[in-house]
Amino acid sequence: MTTTLRPSGPLQQSAGGARSRPYEIRVNSRRVGALLLACDTPFGTAVGEIRDLVVDAPDRRRGRATVGALAAEEVLRGWGCRRVQASVPAESAGGLRLAAALGYRESGRNMSKELPEVPPALPEGVAGRAMTPAEYEAWLVRAVEGYAEDWMRRGLPAEAARAKSEADHARSLPRGPATPGAALLVLEAAGEVVGHVWVGPSGGGAYVYDVAVAEEHRGRGHGRSLMLLAERTALAAGHRTLALHVFAGNTPALRLYESLGYRPTQFNYGKELI
Repeated sequence: MTTTLRPSGPLQQSAGGARSRPYEIRVNSRRVGALLLACDTPFGTAVGEIRDLVVDAPDRRRGRATVGALAAEEVLRGWGCRRVQASVPAESAGGLRLAAALGYRESGRNMSKELPEVPPALPEGVAGRAMTPAEYEAWLVRAVEGYAEDWMRRGLPAEAARAKSEADHARSLPRGPATPGAALLVLEAAGEVVGHVWVGPSGGGAYVYDVAVAEEHRGRGHGRSLMLLAERTALAAGHRTLALHVFAGNTPALRLYESLGYRPTQFNYGKELI
């Protein structure tokens, strides 16, 4: 029996080169699953993505997903993509095994936490406040550059990393600090700014888009204080969940989030197409 991909819808293509198309995974002429291929992400058209890969229950554990994913990579190569991305729900044990077997490397993970009813208290001697306009302008330059560098360190081409960073910030902060629901805060300790956090709405809850302790103030517990400030901010806005993303390899941040009760909801993977 032969497992192949067959288009199940028209190719969507833009003048800029972005593409997407749904496919069925078939064994001979029988449909056994489906997936969507796209190179329309903020990473740029050199990066393709396998989305919503699913194999029908009766055909699981027969290698259908493996062959479907490998065939999808060939399609993306034909589109000119040099890298492929895929995301797997944390509860999908089969999807996580497949990603590992096919040589995908974790680029990061999404995590989430159910917030307590009572806002957590900040440690004595620290306080949060809104960024000033001048602080915001300086932060935005650093944030765009830093986020792009994070992706470049994980193998993304510089042009694609920059495009994603600029697109993500523009989409999430269309009106800058006046964007509805956005909270851009700094943490002060003994009257000195020691870090910042950006919290905003996302998917029915709140999301930590950026959080960092100033380098000269690290190792003093301010990261935990910033996350407590984020939780207080989310609760004050009426949210009961707070989510975030952590890059692979950022072990100190991952340990902090786990100690605060955050748990993975999705693992994100990447692979070079050679």
